[in-house]
Amino acid sequence: KSEGRRHVSTQTERRRGEDRRRNTDRTAAMVKIADKLEECTKNGQVYFSFEYFPPKTEEGLANLIPRMKKMVSYGPQFCDITWGAGGSTADLTQDIAIRMKEEVGVETMMHLTCTNMLPEKVTTALDKCKEKGIDNILALRGDPPKGQEKWEAVEGGFECALDLVKFIREKHGDHFGIGVAGYPEAHPDAICEDPEQFAKNYQEELVYLKKKIDAGGQMIVTQLFYDVGNFLKFVKDCRNIGIECPILPGIMPIQSYGGFMRMTGFCKTKVPQEILDTLEPIKDNVDAVKAYGIHLGTQMCKQLIDAGTPGLHMYSLNQDKAVLGILSGLGLISLEEPQKNPTPAIEEQKEEDKKA
Repeated sequence: KSEGRRHVSTQTERRRGEDRRRNTDRTAAMVKIADKLEECTKNGQVYFSFEYFPPKTEEGLANLIPRMKKMVSYGPQFCDITWGAGGSTADLTQDIAIRMKEEVGVETMMHLTCTNMLPEKVTTALDKCKEKGIDNILALRGDPPKGQEKWEAVEGGFECALDLVKFIREKHGDHFGIGVAGYPEAHPDAICEDPEQFAKNYQEELVYLKKKIDAGGQMIVTQLFYDVGNFLKFVKDCRNIGIECPILPGIMPIQSYGGFMRMTGFCKTKVPQEILDTLEPIKDNVDAVKAYGIHLGTQMCKQLIDAGTPGLHMYSLNQDKAVLGILSGLGLISLEEPQKNPTPAIEEQKEEDKKA
């Protein structure tokens, strides 16, 4: 009997030892993206990252994963995936984040918003992230659900991104790397016509951003902008109130005239008149708009880098040509071969058509 007990005891100890080793390996493998970015800056390496959103169709998802693999081959420090308005893509966002980490093989940051999210839902999402090795979260308030003009907290839920940052730290300690949003031209809700009121709102936004960092945020990803001067002023203002973490400029290349006008209208983005004047005569020429988007994006990013900005966060809109074109124009990557359709199924069909 004692032999039997010893045998069981030995097996149990072995299992515990394996669990401990796995946990140790897991902890060793955990990467805080903010630490990676600070390391790049220390080494004088200009970094870049890509953002994606969950496609609405199966076909879109089938196209996105191969495109991600192609884009990741150029060496982004991380990629992130958005959380649909009102939490509408919660499960899909999480599934894609896991595929990005496991299948695409890139350090992944998952967006998490407060919209329609009770603490229990957030806990479930974070537990799944922890289990699957998604160790970085971009904590956001989020947009109102579709059809709702004003943002409202769900009863018993979070009031703002600061609540979410505090909740993650309270429940998970320093396990997760946490990013937060920054607004170089103030949050759309704070933008107004009265210059005096706007100046006051802008300062209040900076104070709130500092609270998010003090509560556990470790990096800032900004809203899109097209006036480089506004971003540089924002960084200076952040530094002046003691925000020292990485601040990544959100770069959204113009890929279509309609999309650009809708997005800048929704976000209340200031667009320099020169950009509008350049777009007006070419707005119906899809190729000309895309070419201008790459040209303008390259110019803006060059200005940012020349002014000491250490890295770029590229809003890809799930497309590769514009963001890769900009990075190539900056000399950060080399596009050695002509652009190919990243969807193998389409390539195979073309080959079949040739044979036929």
